[in-house]
Amino acid sequence: MRLATWNINGLRARAELVKIWLAERQPDVVGFQELKTPTADFPHDLFAELGYHALVHGEKAWNGVAILSREPAELVQTGLPGEDELGSRLLTARIGGIEFTTVYCPNGKTLDHADFARKLRWFDNLKTHWLARERHDAVLCGDFNIVPEPLDSWRGDAADGSIFHTPEERARFDALINCGLVDLFRHHAPEEQAFSWWDYRGGAFHRRHGLRIDLILGTPGIASRVQAIFIDRDYRKKRGELTASDHAPVIADLT
Repeated sequence: MRLATWNINGLRARAELVKIWLAERQPDVVGFQELKTPTADFPHDLFAELGYHALVHGEKAWNGVAILSREPAELVQTGLPGEDELGSRLLTARIGGIEFTTVYCPNGKTLDHADFARKLRWFDNLKTHWLARERHDAVLCGDFNIVPEPLDSWRGDAADGSIFHTPEERARFDALINCGLVDLFRHHAPEEQAFSWWDYRGGAFHRRHGLRIDLILGTPGIASRVQAIFIDRDYRKKRGELTASDHAPVIADLT
């Protein structure tokens, strides 16, 4: 089974590139983030032509998450309870014996912005939600907007204390991991420095100035099934006239 997550940074802008990626990479289940598209406007027919069913929790101009799957999925949860104020950011489905959740976690903007405190609260509520019931084979993936450790930032230790790299944010991430989850990429490649997001500005992608903030977390049973996991850098590159998202997909292959 091939699982993937991708912050596409606008479905309308990225639809043709996403079609190419789906046809080439052939994932079985995908969590998308940052659709910037209302649920009612989601192009189900476009993905049906490629053999995918879709569940969607969209929003006009902002946020939005979706799950694409080869086989029909059972909807489990739409939205993080108590966090409607911060928009459409969580979607859970049951597919092929796996409970699959995609999240678009709040950015926080800056350390002195009101959204930073809201971001921390959102993560606290995500942990509470995750612990509310027992989960066996489960995946939690998406854009976490947290750099788990210095190895995951091009600036290393020098970035500590800045947005995405604060002790408060990392404590929230560690609390999630302590709910019985494994960072599948880091588990598979404990020493590898690889990034999933690069700023559009300043030639960041070509200079390797990136962050690893797009993650696939899984329960131990899922972690034991990982054959390979990689960040799909090729789809951070422009394809002809098709402009890429500032995020790359992350792909995990399970037995």
